Amino acid sequence: MHRGSLAGRLFLAQLGFILCVSGGIAWGLYQQAEENTYDETRSRMLAVAKTVAAGSAVRTAVDSPDPAVLQGYAREVMERVGVDFLTIMDTDRTRFTHRNPDQIGRPYIGSVDAALAGESFTETYTGTLGPSVRAITPVYDDAGTVTALVAAGITVDRVGIARDARLPELFAIDAAALAAGAAGSYLLSRYLRRATAGLGPAELMHMYAFYDSALHSVREGLLLLNDRGQLVLYNDEAAVLLGLPPAGTSASGQELPDVPGPLVSLLRSGRDAKEEIHLTGERILVVNQSAAVSAGQHGRRFGTVTTLRDSTDVESLTGELASMRTLAEALSAQAHEHANRVHTLASLIELGRSDEALRFATADLEQSQHLNDEVLAAVEEPAVTALLMGKTAQARERGITLDVEVEPAAERFTGAGLDPVELVTIIGNLLDNAFDAAEHSVILHLGSGDGGLLIEVQDDGPGVDPDILEQIFEQGFSTKELQAGRVLAGRGIGLALVRQAVTRLGGTIRVLSGSGACFSVELPVQPGDPVPGSLAKAAS
Repeated sequence: MHRGSLAGRLFLAQLGFILCVSGGIAWGLYQQAEENTYDETRSRMLAVAKTVAAGSAVRTAVDSPDPAVLQGYAREVMERVGVDFLTIMDTDRTRFTHRNPDQIGRPYIGSVDAALAGESFTETYTGTLGPSVRAITPVYDDAGTVTALVAAGITVDRVGIARDARLPELFAIDAAALAAGAAGSYLLSRYLRRATAGLGPAELMHMYAFYDSALHSVREGLLLLNDRGQLVLYNDEAAVLLGLPPAGTSASGQELPDVPGPLVSLLRSGRDAKEEIHLTGERILVVNQSAAVSAGQHGRRFGTVTTLRDSTDVESLTGELASMRTLAEALSAQAHEHANRVHTLASLIELGRSDEALRFATADLEQSQHLNDEVLAAVEEPAVTALLMGKTAQARERGITLDVEVEPAAERFTGAGLDPVELVTIIGNLLDNAFDAAEHSVILHLGSGDGGLLIEVQDDGPGVDPDILEQIFEQGFSTKELQAGRVLAGRGIGLALVRQAVTRLGGTIRVLSGSGACFSVELPVQPGDPVPGSLAKAAS
């Protein structure tokens, strides 16, 4: 074990503490053993003294002319019960018995006042045999008068011997406690050594400082979750992306933030994820997630590490590019259709049917010009205009009629202070959704609502089941049929993107009742900006 490691230092500190505690316990046990030995000795001496004082032989002898006959009785009792002295004395302290016969007839050395008053007591006193633990009790005659006193005692040296006889057992208990504590400290230090990789406090502090700095300097959002799906740590970027409180040193035990269901489900599931797209209120996130597993063949799983990359701007540009691609495809389709019409005109002229050729060319020109004039006059935003032209051609190819209805004065999207990219996202995805559901026709209505721009897209399809009105805006939810047992690619994200864009613009989206499905979007105009269409007309 490294002495400089945190585990080594903790082990030495714990070992010193355990030694101090065990020393205190040993001293306490010694004091307790001594006290218990003295208490037992006092109780035993008191019992011997009372037993002797209550004997009829003693009561009779102390009233006889020659009480010295009690010496033989006292010697026999001392040998039998193992006391150092048994002194029977007169009330004036004159000894009738003593272990040393020379002391018979001399005054007793010790306290007798309480015994003369009729109370038995014990004391530690230094007499002719040295310090001793003794008990003194009165002897009564038949009238209840104190006629003599009995003192039984044992020397302090013998009490010490009895006390010392208990010490090995007590010290064995203390040694066992010391060994158990040391073993526990050693095992704990080994665990800490594995947990800290043998690093010292300074190294751990430096490593924490570097790792914390690295965590918060990463430009991607980073979430660390435990195996119960609770937040352990996150960085500043994750706090911004998910609307969490400012990132601190720890978020241990914090519940997951209030984010849309699919992302929460991913975080709680703990499954691996690679470059998955998830939507929040205003952002499009690319999410990667993998398990956090300790090193080794049978590594322990601690939770998951999740990275979040904000691709809102990228997806917006992708949406705009998709709109341009749609226009390019539409133009290609129109070129192909124009070529067919030119061939038709050429054939009619070759067949000498010039009148029919003129009528065909005039009708086709009027139809195309009407569509172009309608769209270009209604919408001056190039991106939205391109989108509508492309969607019109796309609808024609799919055999669907797309009617674009625009209120007379609702013509400048950019004048309303609205982001054209967001408008492309909203209108494009609503039309795509309508094309998939329509049987024959789709209607796009652009007008003015209560304080802003109104966008309505209606199809003549089966409509939306009222039971799933809330679910259709969730990421991953789709009512499209399955093909080959798998959901069609790209399904379940269009309406989610629409709701996200509407939310960013501060608008509302509703599903209106009626034949087919009708989605209504209202986008407010920012204060101070010119209002679109009829709103400007009404203001004048």
